Amino acid sequence: MSENSPYKNDIPDTPLLRWVSRLSFLMDEQFSIPGTKFRFGLDPLINLIPFGGDIAGFAVSGGLVLAMASKGLTSKIVVLMCINILLDSTIGAIPGIGQVWDFFFKSNTRNMRLMQEYYREGKHQGSGKNTIVLALVILSLIFILLIAILWALAAWLISWF
Repeated sequence: MSENSPYKNDIPDTPLLRWVSRLSFLMDEQFSIPGTKFRFGLDPLINLIPFGGDIAGFAVSGGLVLAMASKGLTSKIVVLMCINILLDSTIGAIPGIGQVWDFFFKSNTRNMRLMQEYYREGKHQGSGKNTIVLALVILSLIFILLIAILWALAAWLISWF
């Protein structure tokens, strides 16, 4: 795990979970503003790119959830993680407000905390196959909703010109 990663002590040391931890840290916590404790990652920077940044951030977050779900997380935790992604993607897509939102609502960090709580409780039950199917369905629905919102937003912006 990354030396700077706050997740390195609670999650089992597997290659997949090390990768998830590093990528989550990179997306939400990699950089700090000097003289403050405020941290941010690539996610809010990528989301400065209209439309493409939102889709890229969604794809990375969705991939992280699928990777975590493959380790047998319960459906409840996967649904909570997907709700975090939904909030990050939909509110993050709103011009102006979304850029500020992305600096403060760190869905990947929130999802890592959910996974930490899961591992601390020791609930390693199930193979995770049903959870992966549930995650794919939920992420697909969120993706369709995101595309619809971005389409409507683009049409609205174009109507101004």
